[in-house]
Amino acid sequence: MEIKILADADSVAREAAKIIAAEARAAVAARGRFIMAVSGGRTPWQMLRALSGEEVPWADVHVFQVDERIAPAGDPDRNLTHLLESLLSHAPLRPEQIYAMPVEEKDLAAAAKSYADTLQQIAGSPPVLDLAHLGLGTDGHTASLIPNDSVLDVTDAAVALTGIYQKRRRMTLTYPLLNRSRRVLWVVTGAEKVKMLARLRDGDLSIPAGRIRRENALVLTDHASAEKLEPGVSRG
Repeated sequence: MEIKILADADSVAREAAKIIAAEARAAVAARGRFIMAVSGGRTPWQMLRALSGEEVPWADVHVFQVDERIAPAGDPDRNLTHLLESLLSHAPLRPEQIYAMPVEEKDLAAAAKSYADTLQQIAGSPPVLDLAHLGLGTDGHTASLIPNDSVLDVTDAAVALTGIYQKRRRMTLTYPLLNRSRRVLWVVTGAEKVKMLARLRDGDLSIPAGRIRRENALVLTDHASAEKLEPGVSRG
């Protein structure tokens, strides 16, 4: 795992956009398409807006969601609401290139399987993401892989459902799929992440984020959240 510390959240967002753009160009050159999954959060939305200004082979880009809250369409709690505002409104991307988690369906178990089937159609069998963008919660969760939830033990599905967490159930990509990703890009900002970022750096398997594969993983973080990291970590 490589860790790069930048000045602030804006710098992290811009650097993340540059890295995603470079990964997209390389993936399209090698395989004809770029498949990424994105998480929610304020810095990620800045990242996606910045991505619209980068050199990206947009016609060959496919965007999946890492996780989503079970909430109605347009709800401010939905990651999709902000994803569409941040990316679709700014980048030359067609709506059909963004694959929304079908959390409005009545049969959520069937909806999760349907999303897994879509992933397989686009990303192969088993599906492989070119890039998974992840965040880090103050409780050590990433995606919607939540402490003490049965979703942590799912090994036979690419997409699964959680119990209630912060008042809502969620749909999430699971460890098997995330750990097959060719590249993992962590975006971690804010002073409240100090302790968990140090535990992620140490590979602490007692937090959900610590179980994400470390090879080909890059953490972009800001000074506020990097207080407990080693002085030798790369600083931008």
